[in-house]
Amino acid sequence: MSSKSSKKLTRAAQADRHVLYQKSVQCPEAEIEFFEKTFNELRGRDALSIKEDFCGTAYLATEWCKGDPARTAIGVDYDKETLAWGQKNNVDAAGADVAKRITLIQDDVRNVTEPSVDIVCAFNFSYCLFEERDELIDYFRQTRASLKDDGLLILDLFGGTECADVLEEETEIEDEGATYVWEHVSFNPINNHMACAIHFDFDDGSRLDNAFTYEWRLWAIPEVREMLEEAGYTNVRIYWERFEDSEDDEDEMEGTGEYYEITEAENQESWMIYIVAEPV
Repeated sequence: MSSKSSKKLTRAAQADRHVLYQKSVQCPEAEIEFFEKTFNELRGRDALSIKEDFCGTAYLATEWCKGDPARTAIGVDYDKETLAWGQKNNVDAAGADVAKRITLIQDDVRNVTEPSVDIVCAFNFSYCLFEERDELIDYFRQTRASLKDDGLLILDLFGGTECADVLEEETEIEDEGATYVWEHVSFNPINNHMACAIHFDFDDGSRLDNAFTYEWRLWAIPEVREMLEEAGYTNVRIYWERFEDSEDDEDEMEGTGEYYEITEAENQESWMIYIVAEPV
């Protein structure tokens, strides 16, 4: 009698990279809270429609529409496989009432400007893949064409003194028995081109290597502001995270998740900001 030996699959081999990404990188609740607060403060009304450029799995678009039955969302991304995963696991899984208010489009984000919306957003630094100034200005012009007259463009951006360093940062993913690893693979100070990667380490010793990889330009805040103005935006606001003393280490500061508008800041090892641009 013969038997076949089976080899147990590792955690990495069984992992769904999109699930891990959503749990470790994205926080739609915080982003939606920022949308609600900022749009109401600047426009005096509630935002009801968004276009999520570089939407990936449309996690943010789905959570946005789940928050209010009057809300709608458009998600645009070039990656067919990722959009299909998001349609099945986020949009359709949210139920028919939510799904009917979300439209996913596979296309270059610069090609989709209709229908006009209250908010266009591009998060997780995705627009930084436009590494040439003319390319990024053209994208910003298209976002402006996508907005209603009183709409807002909302971006995020990262920076800090550590950004040019080759490094790895690890963060445990709650209830997953896994660790999120963010790596700065390389940085070229001549043109600010950088390569980054996301890996996931598991408690069985396995690793999902290069689950996501990125090649982009590390744009500076003044550069982005100037390009937005050149693209036709009249007022560009910078929102910085409020920090407070850490309860665990008196020499450390920790972010509160609360963002406020500033015109001057002290540089830090690492920061993530929101940029809000008004077309009028």
